[in-house]
Amino acid sequence: MEMENELENKSGATALISSRRQFICAAAITGGAGLLAAGTLPIEAQRSAEKAPLLVLPAATEEVKPFTVHVPEAALNDLKRRLASTRWPERETVGDWSQGVPLQKAQALVAYWRDKYDWRRFEARINAFSQYRTQIDGVGIHFTHVRSPQQNALPIILTHGWPGSVVEFMEVIGPLSDPTRYGGRAEDAFHVVVPSLPGFGFSDKPVETGWDVNKIARAWATLMPRLGYERWVAQGGDWGAGVTHALAHQRPPGLIAAHVNWQFVFPEKLPEKPTPAEQRAIDGASRFANDWSGYFREQATRPQTIGYPLADSAAGQALWIYEKFQAWTDNHGNPEDELSTDAMLDDISLYWFTDTAASSARIYWENTRAGMAGASGGRIELPMAASVFPHEIFVPPKAWAEALWPNLFYWNELDRGGHFAAFEQPKLFTDELRNAFRSRRA
Repeated sequence: MEMENELENKSGATALISSRRQFICAAAITGGAGLLAAGTLPIEAQRSAEKAPLLVLPAATEEVKPFTVHVPEAALNDLKRRLASTRWPERETVGDWSQGVPLQKAQALVAYWRDKYDWRRFEARINAFSQYRTQIDGVGIHFTHVRSPQQNALPIILTHGWPGSVVEFMEVIGPLSDPTRYGGRAEDAFHVVVPSLPGFGFSDKPVETGWDVNKIARAWATLMPRLGYERWVAQGGDWGAGVTHALAHQRPPGLIAAHVNWQFVFPEKLPEKPTPAEQRAIDGASRFANDWSGYFREQATRPQTIGYPLADSAAGQALWIYEKFQAWTDNHGNPEDELSTDAMLDDISLYWFTDTAASSARIYWENTRAGMAGASGGRIELPMAASVFPHEIFVPPKAWAEALWPNLFYWNELDRGGHFAAFEQPKLFTDELRNAFRSRRA
């Protein structure tokens, strides 16, 4: 708890630094009715109790098999029915987002999802990419895999987080894999692999514990050689940054460098007289620990419990995620300033149709219990690169990265963009990966 005490002295508030598990512990300090037989239930109640139609994933083996997304029409109809029957609370008692998503914004999003959003449009878009599933460590892993037409392209694995998904990377896959088609240089091409984390999207939901970032990193280290790649790089943000930090520690054969757009480089002991840049990082972590962390506490301690309302209420699932798009993107007050409503609903719908509210939340539980949810990834010897987007949850200074990453080879601080870097600023993100890994291609 030493670092938390440092933060109390620096910013007047307890912040999450050395361990999110410590932060959760610190934050914790600061009528039964008779059962009715199914046959006695009213007809309408029986119908509502019927299991909603869901997407059924094909069984995975170690063979890499093509995969196509198709949600049953009955699931689309079920979604509209649920949205139409949403029960709303009263409006907030403030004039901003400080109590959560304002009622007017919530109702507008749900109305758009119900009446205007087109999932089939998204299906056609994602199915335009080559997708596959393969089993690793007993879990079927979904991934998009686009080989570049350039023979000497550099293989890269891009990892999302929560509440993200493969949707985040859909705008960058083309420019990264086929740069000349998008005004880039052939020598900057990548073979692009974008997996869905276990418990997310079209990957299987683990049925046993243990899938923390270290185990996921080992799975990625199995996946890349399985695809024929002997020399490759890794990239990630949010939990994807956690997986990428873990890969950098493990240094599996073939991994030559890594890039993150969220840098876990807080020092073990905070400076007594922080510079302005250091103070901004400390303040950002403190704000997250105190005002932004309610979702984290719930998912890290009771992921199963939060899964029930989110799996049952489409509106609830939408707003649980929509709030994060408002809080963490580089917007002017509303998430639509940075992301289109359709783009946000592509991601939200993916969570809904795959029923992954509980299974995705468990990544918080797994890593908190494993001590892998901290703001410091420790010392990393692998060559590391970083792109720093200004509206990230916290933005550490370069000096902190230099102290922990002796082989830091690229660091760039941008003037716009937030937590969902590839989703918000696909062109900047693409340029960053091209620039960062240019020196690693020889």
